[in-house]
Amino acid sequence: MTATFRQTLGEFVTGVTVVTARRESERVGITANSFNSVSLEPPLILVSLARTLRSFDAFASASRFGVSLLSAEQSELARRFASSASDKWSGIVEAGSFIQTAAPPRIPGSTAFFDCEVYARYDGGDHEILVGRVLHFDRGGGAPLVYHRGRFTALAQGESHAA
Repeated sequence: MTATFRQTLGEFVTGVTVVTARRESERVGITANSFNSVSLEPPLILVSLARTLRSFDAFASASRFGVSLLSAEQSELARRFASSASDKWSGIVEAGSFIQTAAPPRIPGSTAFFDCEVYARYDGGDHEILVGRVLHFDRGGGAPLVYHRGRFTALAQGESHAA
């Protein structure tokens, strides 16, 4: 049932993010497509983190975390941060006004970034649901990377309609 359930969830198109945190001088990051807005007042977002992640303890003890929304050109970074490789940050130089010791790392070239303080944590079965209060955010622009049916893809170019 788990495989069929996962395939059925794959019918839903999602954006692709890299969720980041700092543990002392160490940067941690994971690819996640379980990202949602929660509230405008106060500004809240959520991510779901698998309890089996090698970096789970770093996220569990962090008071802040970041979410970089990846651009269509960043599928290789998405794959890198989805792996258990120890050199995920190789060649990545942080940019922008978020470079501080306390601030979570930001993926350069992302379409948007959210710097959050932990607002709440909830049990989500084999995941922990992490709700963050957004402290800072900015938009980089560009087309987003999306995930559908187990593959990274980009949105088709065409007319956009406001809801």
